[in-house]
Amino acid sequence: MKSNLRNEIKSYIVRQGMTMQEVVDLLADEYGWSDSVSNLSNKLQRESLRYTEAVQLADVLGFEIVWRKRGDR
Repeated sequence: MKSNLRNEIKSYIVRQGMTMQEVVDLLADEYGWSDSVSNLSNKLQRESLRYTEAVQLADVLGFEIVWRKRGDR
């Protein structure tokens, strides 16, 4: 089950036509993240991504995280 989060985020990266390196470069430029692909990959593997990091990751991929009550569509 652990790889589900990793695979989901990686699929968003691929769907945006980007590489992990491109995403990491954007995160480093925009938010001061480490420019190491292995650091991001390890966070995804360990599922230790913080919420603020998830928001920043979504931002550089062109997404926003929206909270919506279940059943509301």
